[in-house]
Amino acid sequence: MSRADRVSARLAERGLDALLVTDPVNLRYVTRFTGSNGLAVVGPDVRRFVTDFRYVEQAKLEVDGFDRERAALQLIEPLAEGWADGDVRLGFDDASLSVRAHAQLREKLPDRVALVPAAGVVEEERAVKEPEEIERLAAAAAIVDDIYGWVLERGLVGRTERDVAVALEHEMRLRGASGSSFPSIVAAAEHGALPHAQPRDVEIPRDTLVTIDIGARLDGYCSDCTRTYATGALPGDLAEAYELVLRAQLASLAAVAPGPTGREIDAVARELITEAGHGDHFGHGLGHGVGLQPHEAPRLSRAAPDSPLVAGNVVTVEPGVYLPGRGGVRIEDLVVVTEQGHDVLSRTTKDLLTVG
Repeated sequence: MSRADRVSARLAERGLDALLVTDPVNLRYVTRFTGSNGLAVVGPDVRRFVTDFRYVEQAKLEVDGFDRERAALQLIEPLAEGWADGDVRLGFDDASLSVRAHAQLREKLPDRVALVPAAGVVEEERAVKEPEEIERLAAAAAIVDDIYGWVLERGLVGRTERDVAVALEHEMRLRGASGSSFPSIVAAAEHGALPHAQPRDVEIPRDTLVTIDIGARLDGYCSDCTRTYATGALPGDLAEAYELVLRAQLASLAAVAPGPTGREIDAVARELITEAGHGDHFGHGLGHGVGLQPHEAPRLSRAAPDSPLVAGNVVTVEPGVYLPGRGGVRIEDLVVVTEQGHDVLSRTTKDLLTVG
């Protein structure tokens, strides 16, 4: 069954006859189109793909199983016609379609085509990865493993956070990535207490912790992995924080399997960290889905829905402890949920290494 077929199969439960796909990531998933301007209409009896002059030839190579149409001006112009007889309930992504775009769409569509909010239909399908997607995610994760090996060889002390971040993103491209999954984080000493710290033009000192959070994008798919290194002898509180985070990461990782909810897995790490007196120093969720986007469904957090994880989900497991004015620790793996439990795609060691 194709991706478009699987998405179409979800429409009946939403009371929809068809779905308008405009978000570029969802469009790529459903049609495999990698251009920057297109839309699709998907339903049990409809497969329409619309793009402009720039991508007509590209669409011939990438988009199969759809009626390909070319828009002369606005993409939505062809949607003025071509609909089946009778009333049509057309779902649209109300999480991404602007008010202005909705008004233009409403003006262009026939009156008998009703626009129905339907955010999340494609995302729900994307959350369960196909084998070929898992292979691409594993390849993206392998690039990051290589990068961490390169970091160990090059060292950290005396280099600025920004220089390290720029260099490792360059190395990703040299190893085949199209770029980074997200802006890389390199945070040393007290700066590491900021979970989403931006690299500074500040040299990395000795005898502290450095957190590096990076991901590579390969063939459209992302990876995400965090490691925290020592740059020398650590103060007791930072060494203890590392040991605690590693223990919480391993315990919550062991809980990843089909069946538990994201909330239940988050609780495994959170309870350990809270019992150690650092509950207030772990404020973010345990993890998130990864795929065509670096952050997608499902979520591992206190606010995660009650739906259980299933085989094919790909998530991060990344507890952290952040000590204001002192430093921070985060350890993150990219993990596939399997029928038997899980498979960790991140192969870089989690032992506390000292990097000069």
